[in-house]
Amino acid sequence: MSRSAVWVPLFDDLADPRVAADLAAAAEAAGWDGFFVWDHLRWHEPVAAAGDPWISLAAVAAATDQIRLGTLVTAVARRRPAKLARETAALDLLSNGRVVLGAGLGSDRFGGEFSLFGEETDERARAVMLDEALDVVRRAWSGEPVHHRGDHYLVDGVRFLPRPAQSTIPIWVAGFPGKARPRQRAARHDGFFPVNLAGPDQLAEEVAAVTALRDEPGAAYDFVAAIGPGTDPRPYVAAGATWCVTDVEAEGLTVDRMRGLIADGPLR
Repeated sequence: MSRSAVWVPLFDDLADPRVAADLAAAAEAAGWDGFFVWDHLRWHEPVAAAGDPWISLAAVAAATDQIRLGTLVTAVARRRPAKLARETAALDLLSNGRVVLGAGLGSDRFGGEFSLFGEETDERARAVMLDEALDVVRRAWSGEPVHHRGDHYLVDGVRFLPRPAQSTIPIWVAGFPGKARPRQRAARHDGFFPVNLAGPDQLAEEVAAVTALRDEPGAAYDFVAAIGPGTDPRPYVAAGATWCVTDVEAEGLTVDRMRGLIADGPLR
């Protein structure tokens, strides 16, 4: 069974958390299964405004009852894992256990989100930070004391309470197709979001590769495909997609455009 989600860049007119809440409520009423948001500090011109994903998702959680929600994708290396653990757990409680954390390396080329803020620009270094941070975050969600001394982060016997509403929050790892490290990382977590897919055949390759790497290949796992409006999702579902999300251009996107896309109904 595949599910459909609205995937929203929180830019310009969409940067207001009240707009995100209204759109999510409309999506839930129209039968969509999920509402996910981009996580960016800034974007290249002509985009001028960028919304905060966690404040927006808190508004979304308060305005909805059933729809899944989360970030696609958080560049974990520019967030403190202790703070990320707190934010995600609080959001999961607020939403009664509906949160998904999309996690990836991020990129500096769209808005200078690393170089303009003095963050790590080397992708290999960010990959190490990503893996270390996800380990901290997942253990923090357990509610047990976290003892971690790594190359980048220190947590000295801290318990992170309250715990999320879910036993653990699903982590969907993003990465480019054909890359070994993202596949290996994704296999250790709960889902894979191969970005910039060339088509369903490429998705099928990723599904096969990640499934082969997993310790429990028969256990529940998600594969996410971003497809453009009007694209038939059935070939992607046949290739293994458990979620299809709306792939829209960030530049020039309007609230009315998103409302229209939502009103058209889920990707079936």
